[in-house]
Amino acid sequence: MSVTFREATRHDVAAIVALLTDDSLGATREGDDLAPYLAAFDAMQGEGANTLLVGELGGEVVATYQLTFITGLSLKAARRAQVESVRVSDALRGGGIGALLMADAERRARAAGCTLIQLTTNRQRLDAHRFYDRLGYDPSHLGYKKTL
Repeated sequence: MSVTFREATRHDVAAIVALLTDDSLGATREGDDLAPYLAAFDAMQGEGANTLLVGELGGEVVATYQLTFITGLSLKAARRAQVESVRVSDALRGGGIGALLMADAERRARAAGCTLIQLTTNRQRLDAHRFYDRLGYDPSHLGYKKTL
């Protein structure tokens, strides 16, 4: 499968939002108005260590993820990569694109000097849990979130 990963452009935002809504959880969390998504994309562009990426197949956006680099003091001043909003088109799930996506994220993280890559996944996403387990990710922490 010839999927190409690249940094997203503002033009990709509508396709990315469509991927975010392409499952039962996302469909309840996302909205139809692109304005806040475009504003968020613009803000991300100015942050430097926060990148939105897309996977293209045949010129169509079929996958996306967000990669943020975090420099900290813990773990001997480890630089880590945070992966968020991993999505593959529902029609293409199970075909290996997710593994290619995560390999791309790991390659970019290593190139940025990261020694750790981390992510969270919703407890309801049991298929995602099995996917990350297969890729060697360790469910070592319990995550918490609080709406502000």
